[in-house]
Amino acid sequence: MNKAKQMIKNARIIILLVFLVFAVVAIHPNPYAKGVAIRAVQPNSSAQIAGIESPQPSATPMSRERILSINNMPVENVADYFKYTFELKPNTSVYITTNKDTYILKTKPIIQVEYLDEYEDKEFIENVLVNKTYINETTQEEYTVEEEENRTVTKKERKTNTTIVGTEDLGMTIYEAPKNNIRRGLDLQGGSRVLLKPEKKISDTDADVILNNMKERLNVYGITDVIVRRAGDLSGNQFFVVEIAGAAESEATELVSRQGKFEAKIGNNTVFSGGEDIKYVCMSSECAGIDPMRGCWQIDRNQWACNFRFSITLSPQAAERQAELTKDLDVITEGSQEYLTEKLILFLDDSNVDELNIGADLKGRAVTDISISGSGTGATQQDAMVNTLESMKRLQTILVTGSLPVKLEIVKTDTISPILGEEFTKNAVIIGLAAVLAVALVVGIRYRKIKIVIPMILTPICEVTILLGIASLIGWNLDLAAIAGIIIVLGTGVDHCIIITDETLRGETEHIFDWKKRFKKAFFIIMGAYLTTFVAMLPLMFAGAGLLKGFAITTILGVSAGVFIARPAFAAAIEILLKE
Repeated sequence: MNKAKQMIKNARIIILLVFLVFAVVAIHPNPYAKGVAIRAVQPNSSAQIAGIESPQPSATPMSRERILSINNMPVENVADYFKYTFELKPNTSVYITTNKDTYILKTKPIIQVEYLDEYEDKEFIENVLVNKTYINETTQEEYTVEEEENRTVTKKERKTNTTIVGTEDLGMTIYEAPKNNIRRGLDLQGGSRVLLKPEKKISDTDADVILNNMKERLNVYGITDVIVRRAGDLSGNQFFVVEIAGAAESEATELVSRQGKFEAKIGNNTVFSGGEDIKYVCMSSECAGIDPMRGCWQIDRNQWACNFRFSITLSPQAAERQAELTKDLDVITEGSQEYLTEKLILFLDDSNVDELNIGADLKGRAVTDISISGSGTGATQQDAMVNTLESMKRLQTILVTGSLPVKLEIVKTDTISPILGEEFTKNAVIIGLAAVLAVALVVGIRYRKIKIVIPMILTPICEVTILLGIASLIGWNLDLAAIAGIIIVLGTGVDHCIIITDETLRGETEHIFDWKKRFKKAFFIIMGAYLTTFVAMLPLMFAGAGLLKGFAITTILGVSAGVFIARPAFAAAIEILLKE
């Protein structure tokens, strides 16, 4: 009891306990956390319209909003969420309760637009179908049914039939509710990692522009749980690493790797380009989405196509260029519509993606509000709609963010499924426990003293706890490389505790009763090993395009916490326990 009081009053042990408390607070363990956490909210989705926001990339896992129930049905896991949302009907209200608020969402229908073979034109029906002839009111010329149908088909309204075929997704990416603030890397939670290399050497300024541009693109695209960072190797090569948590995001991968050079041209002259020329890009349902005038249609038996449209606002300078380039163009008539002789041609990365007719009323006018359109295809109507909306979002994002200063080449991609990530996590925990038990067995056989074995086992565990607390506090992601670093920390911790214990016991054998002298000799060896490890880890922070950075940083932080916090406390405990 007297020795326990001495340990509690010891300054080095008090420091260790304080750090442990802060580490536990930072980790914030809660094994009873319920619901599913929101990873991201898609722009213009039902969830965003209802007021649900995407979490900030810097938000801790435990602070993220969690869905607890849908229409008063408890959501315990991801399977429950998809089960309830799959059963939702279009144009209905959905009550979603989270740990922060209750939201009322309005489900959006998926509409199929089917074009019929008939045309509706009152004058055409009366004059052609009834009288069997058509008389042009201007020229008084008479045409047959076939002749007039070929000549005036553009004047008639094509009849359509719209059908609701399903319900759009609510627009949220979710995952199992986290139980603590330890951030798991891609190896442990699944996701995609893309290693990009500039096609030529770039300056630090251009590198910062690329970094910010990619982050902005992913943010506009609706992806928040992502890491974008610069990296390099010992040969001086420059890289960018993009890590996207969760399932594979091929669209986002393409988005960050493309230069995103957007131009709208009349002839060979550029009217406007993505970035500074675009002041506003509409992403709301009122002015963006599947084009209601054209909708979706079946091309052949195995292919569907859909059209999208959204409005943008040009800068005054771009509007003036449009006025200057259209003032001398001629006007042509197609049916009842009048257009200019040249079209507005849209180029993305130097590829023609669409051609738009320019209305005659825009001739020589500096108009800032215009509409952009495009299309997408798919094997089914649902696939076509999804691909069309994805194409629209990519184009909107590039119009908002502009082009990258240099093209990026994909050097390497890694994709890990969430299921495999869960297996990695379980295996890592099992390996950690097995390592602790193995160490306990070996140390127990070696010393055969419970008052030595228990502190020797607890010390590395304290070091790892402090390390995980630091990782939670600074937002460091733990992956397989970082776990390897933790194992190194466990190994060096036990090794250093053995050095301290052996020097202490050797001092008793040699009748050296100066405890300071014993520990000074032990810590001389420990500091030498620490500095060697520290120096050895520094090159690994820059090797392999930064992919070994997690291993190096975890090892340095863990060994430093051990040498300066945990191991001095262990020495103090051993001194108190062994002193007669």
